[in-house]
Amino acid sequence: MHDDRTLVEARLKRVLDERIRPAVYPASVPLDVAVWNAPGEPVPVAEGLAAEPSPTAVGEKWGAPWGTSWFRVTGTVPREWAGKTVEAVLDLGFDENMPGFQCEGLVYRPDGTPVKGLNPRNQWVRIAAPAEGGEEVRLHIEAASNPVILDYHPFLPTQLGDKETAGSEPQYKLERMDLAVFDETVWQLVIDLEVLGELMQELPQDSGRRYDIVRAVGRALDAVDLQDVNGSAAAARAELEKVLATPAEPSAHRISAVGHAHIDSAWLWPLRETVRKVARTTSNMTALIEDEPDFVFAMSQAQQWAWIKEHRPEVWAKVKKAVADGRFVPAGGMWVESDTNMPGSEAMARQFVHGKRFFLDEFGVENDEAWLPDTFGFAAGLPQIIKAAGSKWLLTQKISWSQTNRFPHHTFNWEGIDGTRIFTHFPPVDTYNCSMKGSEIAHAAKNFKDKGVARHSLAPTGWGDGGGGTTREMIAKAARLRDLEGSATVEWETPADFFEKAEAEYPNAPVWVGELYLELHRATLTSQAGTKQGNRRSEHLLREAELWAATAAVRGDFAYPYEQLDRIWKTVLLHQFHDILPGSSIAWVHREARATYAALAQELNGIIDEAQRALAGEGTGALVFNSTPHSRAGVPAGGARPAAVDAQAAIASRAGGGYVLDNGLLRVEIDGRGLVVSAYDLVADRETVAPGRAANLPQIHADFPNMWDAWDVDEFYRNTVTDLVEADEVTAGEGASVRIVRTFGDSRLTQVLTLAPGDRRLDIDTEVDWHETEKFLKLAFPLDIHAERYASETQYGHFYRATHTNTSWEAAKFEACNHRFVHIEEPGWGVALVNDSTYGHDVTRTVRAEDSGTTTTVRVSLLRAPRFPDPETDQGVHRFRHALVPGAAIGDAVREGYRVNLPERTITGGAEVAPLVTVDNDAVVVTAVKLADDGSGDVVVRFHEAHGGRAKATLATGFAAGSVAVTDLLERPLDGVPAPELADDAVAVTLRPFELVTLRFTRG
Repeated sequence: MHDDRTLVEARLKRVLDERIRPAVYPASVPLDVAVWNAPGEPVPVAEGLAAEPSPTAVGEKWGAPWGTSWFRVTGTVPREWAGKTVEAVLDLGFDENMPGFQCEGLVYRPDGTPVKGLNPRNQWVRIAAPAEGGEEVRLHIEAASNPVILDYHPFLPTQLGDKETAGSEPQYKLERMDLAVFDETVWQLVIDLEVLGELMQELPQDSGRRYDIVRAVGRALDAVDLQDVNGSAAAARAELEKVLATPAEPSAHRISAVGHAHIDSAWLWPLRETVRKVARTTSNMTALIEDEPDFVFAMSQAQQWAWIKEHRPEVWAKVKKAVADGRFVPAGGMWVESDTNMPGSEAMARQFVHGKRFFLDEFGVENDEAWLPDTFGFAAGLPQIIKAAGSKWLLTQKISWSQTNRFPHHTFNWEGIDGTRIFTHFPPVDTYNCSMKGSEIAHAAKNFKDKGVARHSLAPTGWGDGGGGTTREMIAKAARLRDLEGSATVEWETPADFFEKAEAEYPNAPVWVGELYLELHRATLTSQAGTKQGNRRSEHLLREAELWAATAAVRGDFAYPYEQLDRIWKTVLLHQFHDILPGSSIAWVHREARATYAALAQELNGIIDEAQRALAGEGTGALVFNSTPHSRAGVPAGGARPAAVDAQAAIASRAGGGYVLDNGLLRVEIDGRGLVVSAYDLVADRETVAPGRAANLPQIHADFPNMWDAWDVDEFYRNTVTDLVEADEVTAGEGASVRIVRTFGDSRLTQVLTLAPGDRRLDIDTEVDWHETEKFLKLAFPLDIHAERYASETQYGHFYRATHTNTSWEAAKFEACNHRFVHIEEPGWGVALVNDSTYGHDVTRTVRAEDSGTTTTVRVSLLRAPRFPDPETDQGVHRFRHALVPGAAIGDAVREGYRVNLPERTITGGAEVAPLVTVDNDAVVVTAVKLADDGSGDVVVRFHEAHGGRAKATLATGFAAGSVAVTDLLERPLDGVPAPELADDAVAVTLRPFELVTLRFTRG
């Protein structure tokens, strides 16, 4: 039987490849082709249709990198084809092995009506079924000559990733432009044989079902006349009817197929090209929906829907109809499929606010699921945000990429830092581009870790990234797999249909507590520092703009900039997409991102300045505005007062070289190398720096990962390290500060270390003129602390990770994410390291041989220099701000993290500004003060418990409050949640650890 099976498999492959598939189109005639090349960026559809093309032909080259060519194809259906199905077969020069990463096209009728996309696995356009013969054919193709950048391995540096460096050499050659007869029977035979052949390979070798399939396929191949495939196809199909009609076992695994096309909002193409990728794919899917009554397609990322509405109204009309019919499903409820590690608290919340609101406003659809198949791990604060947005489910697939540990579940409850649980599913098919291959379906069933207690999984089905989405072949395969012995069953369903069934069958699903850490792509926490700094700065500028604009609007006649803030938020959220903020896109994307962030900063600073000047009023005094959620230097949180006189700090020469900084609270010794050899907490009588070690130590590593250059840093990078201890200059600066200059390789590092007056805090300003290649720069702080865990800030709280590597799970976290701080402590004394724009870090612990004490080293990641996909990643000047805070409790870490990200602003004026909102407990941190998005003028306040314990506080308004309600993130009152009692414009609140609350106040 084994030999028969092997012979049948080999025979099947050759007959399919050489005889049956070619017979799908048994007759063809060439089309006439002409082309017009757009001179620059893509032009409007009407302009492309009206342009006068020049003749071209199959075999001709076309398409400079990132160019647009408008092809016009014309022809006549032969009279002898009357009664037959006729299609245009249009091959722009596709490589079928790489759908989505090359040239693409969108077909239009002469009147501008979109027909469908052209992609490597989707090259056909239906002309007539049946044809009358003699029909005139005229189609226009908007063809994008996007260059091939991804060859998977090796990743070679390329200048194709930016139109400014990509050149003008044509990339592609027209391969086929024909009218052809489409033989439906032969096409169906191909699908029959593919499904059975693929199933046959997955069944056990001694399976009776496999033997039945082998015999049936053999009979079908015997029935094929190799000289007349079209005439014999029906007879061959008849030999397969019985084996295809045998139903699946009642206990078979059940797969919910969801039509899908994962489209990265930018990656190996710029944002403007994603607009067109989405238009091509949605045109394909609306056309497929019209032809296939069971098919359901789901699309996430409200931004992509908004692009269609704005840029392709003719496509939008078809999408809206398909949504109304329940066949085209808005999914996910987020503005984009963002990174979830690095976005700040409010930004992560606003992803859901703007995403869900778009789908509600446009379609009346409320998303219950978060849809993030490709995001690089999930922060521990996310479950609470999903719930606060009114959603309850999460889907992702990326965790299956983890290199070291296999996640123990595919369906489970995920518990976040506050105790919120979200029902979560990882599709065991292990791809978000399922094509209904037998190997994929069999893998999903075998791989499903929760079998025995559950049997439902989901398969996102379709080619993504411009590959065209779901194909008619996938739908035909799914139809055969709906109820087929030996296979899991397949049914087209919406995400909500799947989750309802999965949750109902698994009411006691296991629980996973804490972050969902991806053991891969760790370098995305550092790559493209300019993009990350732009994001962090934008988040905090938005906080300031909302706070001061709301304060000015409530206190006077200042016009709150609703539309402007809405637009800016959406731009910031777009750039948090999981290939932009993580730094894994081409040079073009990051060049534009830096320019966008600069423009946003100018715009937001304008709003802030205008609002603060309106509040300051007339006068010549200096008013200090404090945007942090804590009072500082005599200025209340969210208020403004005249500048206070700072305490003093002193600087003196140090014996043996260097300097000593002292402010009566902290004494810092900086040696002649510019390294911190002591940071003595005078209040606690305690040294911070580990004995014999030096802090503020720059270290550089070779950084050449095995794959995914911009994405990955592999653990072996630690095997080689160079301590940058040589200093060109160590000099006293202004006040109690020291300036250090170092040169290394082709780069220059300049630091200013300043002891803050009146605080146990050493400020570290770092400038790096970076010109290294394939290197990793870190800044090390060896601390004299014995601790088994440390805290990293995440959304609406902090998360603890181990300092040890007891298990492979802990060892795999050798690079991790923090927001504004990391904090490590022994009982009663700790140290915080805060930052203004870095995310990646590592923490290690060693035992000192000399005294058996523990050194816990915290290292912040500053810069990398990968060469793919951007060969000039991070080249140039970068500035970072950090602060070392000895003696810090977790609350101090929270406060100092805000301080370094929200500098004071000084405005000339005569009026002190009382806060719009005050809270009498520093553990309760206000993250947003704004006016309600609906334009009502209501004041919205969002806050959370930030220290990890229970908290009681009184929240008072600096305005006459009429009423108050507890709302979700979309500012809608929560059903069944009573409003807190409002007395004297104040409410008392009691919070659980890390609990997030949104209050909406009407104005009395």
